[in-house]
Amino acid sequence: MAFRFWRRVRLAPGVTLNLSKSMGSLSFGPPGVKYTISPRGNRATAGLTGTGLFYTIHDRKRAGRSSAAPGSEVAERDRLKLGFFQRLITPADERHFVDGIRALNEGDQDGALDALEESQDLPDASWMAGMIRLRREEFDRARAHFEVALAGRNALGALFAKYGIAAQVSLPITPDVFAHVFPRERGTQLALVEIAQLEGRHGDAMAHLERLMEIDPTDPIILLSFAELALDTPDDLAMMERIVRDTVSVQNETPVDTTILLYRGKALAAMNLPDAAIDVLTLANRRRKDRPEALMHQIRYDRAVLYEQLGHKAQARREFGRLFAADPDFEDVAERLKI
Repeated sequence: MAFRFWRRVRLAPGVTLNLSKSMGSLSFGPPGVKYTISPRGNRATAGLTGTGLFYTIHDRKRAGRSSAAPGSEVAERDRLKLGFFQRLITPADERHFVDGIRALNEGDQDGALDALEESQDLPDASWMAGMIRLRREEFDRARAHFEVALAGRNALGALFAKYGIAAQVSLPITPDVFAHVFPRERGTQLALVEIAQLEGRHGDAMAHLERLMEIDPTDPIILLSFAELALDTPDDLAMMERIVRDTVSVQNETPVDTTILLYRGKALAAMNLPDAAIDVLTLANRRRKDRPEALMHQIRYDRAVLYEQLGHKAQARREFGRLFAADPDFEDVAERLKI
């Protein structure tokens, strides 16, 4: 049985650096969520706040492989630092990359950005600088860095692997679901989706999601992000139909699935298919363990509204009553019950 011992260094609110004897990892976002790169395979995890459950992608195909060129991995004793003789033979831009990571380790974000942006032509340096700029809500500069990283997508991750650093970044998909990404195209595109949404550029966000759907149309996190964004335009019936088609095989196995089913039900309701929407919401409501209360309340509320629209007043009132008992202040439940 293997044991791992990590030292967690707090850099800024929501940002930590995890250090062990063999490697370091940068973490952005809430505690307990991460992307991990290891010789045994890569795992992307996404969590629902407070549940203790995580959505995980395990990439076995990459197990045992590194993005760095064969023989180019830096010795363990030299990771996150470069001795005098090694600095003489290390390219200047790589020295800036290592200096930037070291500065971040020491809590100096300004110094980290200065160093990383000195080597911003390197995809990994630009990716890391973009994540720091995104954290600071400097969206224009973050977007520019991510575009450079995407231009060199085939080299993304190479320097992180070479210096034994596992970069872990958490990005919100919905209020409860976080995607945990790393220096690859998928994570970079998701970061650009986040920026576009924060700036209100719906079309650009959807364009990045379309690219992600091309990469893997079955990825639950991508499906969830797509459905959440598409529902901003409920009058677009073609988009609602696409949500329904793309989520047809989703079962209620994980909390992420439950959230997707909620959005599938909303899309069916927008298409004026209330009975089908109720069926989907009933499926989503069957599993409550480890699901966030707010999510389950929303499912019950949406189903009650549909019962009311269909004229099933007794069922609607029963649902609203149960919801009121659990959360009297949820939406307009008290008003609907005339309390």
